Amino acid sequence: MSGENEVEMHEEEPVEEVDDSDDSEESEDDDDVDTGDEDEETPENQRQAYIPGLSRPLKKGEELDFDPSAYKVFHSFNSDWPCLSFDVVKDGLGDNRTQFPAECYIVSGTQADKPRDNEIIVMGLKNLSTMRKQKENKGDDSDTSEDESDDEDEEQSKKREPKMHAVSIPHYGGINRIRADRLGDSTVCACWSDQGRVQVWNITDALNYSHGMSGESKTEVQKIDRPLFTNNGSGKEGYGLAWSPLKTGDLATGDIIKKIYLWQMKEGGQWAVGANPLTGHKKSVEDLAWSPTETGLLTSCSADGSIKLWDTRATPKDACVYTVQKAHESDVNVISWNRHENLIVSGGDDGELKIWSLKTIQYGQPVAVFKYHNGPITSVEWHPDETTTFMASGEDDQTTIWDIATEADGQTNIEGVPPQLMFVHMGQKEVKEVHWHPQIPGLAVNTSIDGFNVFKTINI
Repeated sequence: MSGENEVEMHEEEPVEEVDDSDDSEESEDDDDVDTGDEDEETPENQRQAYIPGLSRPLKKGEELDFDPSAYKVFHSFNSDWPCLSFDVVKDGLGDNRTQFPAECYIVSGTQADKPRDNEIIVMGLKNLSTMRKQKENKGDDSDTSEDESDDEDEEQSKKREPKMHAVSIPHYGGINRIRADRLGDSTVCACWSDQGRVQVWNITDALNYSHGMSGESKTEVQKIDRPLFTNNGSGKEGYGLAWSPLKTGDLATGDIIKKIYLWQMKEGGQWAVGANPLTGHKKSVEDLAWSPTETGLLTSCSADGSIKLWDTRATPKDACVYTVQKAHESDVNVISWNRHENLIVSGGDDGELKIWSLKTIQYGQPVAVFKYHNGPITSVEWHPDETTTFMASGEDDQTTIWDIATEADGQTNIEGVPPQLMFVHMGQKEVKEVHWHPQIPGLAVNTSIDGFNVFKTINI
């Protein structure tokens, strides 16, 4: 990707379907299915929310209606090549930001057809406005002519257009996973390449350049001679990648040949990678997560169906604290550690989401199991501020938001839908990763084979 204006951004896209269980009456009115009968409209009190996997399949010519009232913010954008992994970059614009239009920064890695066509993309997403309110009907007595009104609408739409100011860094090889971290005054990202190596890149200059860009959406190429650090390891690719939130510069990586390597940052932008990896998984290490409260505590999940907890302060042969052998029926794809409670959420190929407590995980029993997705889970992440809320995505093209504290209510429950399911976001294909913004409460970002969505729902 080079040159300008190669990234498309859209303020709103009428392709999403939402089931908002906190506002079920409104959802039932608005999230209806077009029956294709123009002569006879379904009465509002008979319209129902479309629930994937439970409602009947759409007939030929039918489309799902998008309910803009279910979102506070919704924007979409895409790049030349799919970015199947990304991370939200913590910026210097302040915490707990609630004012819109908003601005945020992410870093992503591409999966191009040829290794040499890949890139790290640092994206500044700017002028992220809230959803526009429905136009009021002024009637025949309005003093504003239709032409003047159209001109006014066009001018307002132009002002509200989101902008993406991106900086592209050439990268040889597709990027399986990318994670950003702040090291002193610098921002870096670690990239797991399909070429079998992990590299750490300094993206500080790219972020600063993106922040200073103005005008229309555009992408500019920045040539960086080499990464800060490269580790070729075993030469096999991997997916597990996690920066420690408690010990600056500590990194854990997990590969497809069952090994977990621990990195420690040294002076001069270098890392010491442990010669003896953590071993014990019988298949590929799929994901890693550090404890946000206890230094050195690490959890891993694997295609062997297990979840392991490690104390990295011990020697590698003694580091495994305990193992949940059959955490899921098959591959355990993703895990996330709650920032406020000793809870871990996992997602597997079985489509299940499971909540594990460190108080009882040694017994191999989750404290909660949620079955809604109709395909393997591809990503999970706890909300950074709301203790009981997490987000998930699956190969069924759905992004879901959950609140584990919600209890069943017989009057409002929908058969086949867990009461803890708060929101369903649709309209994308092959959703691969989801993240909350740590500084803008409730702002969610996801990536799929056909682009990114940035959204904030009315109930989060």
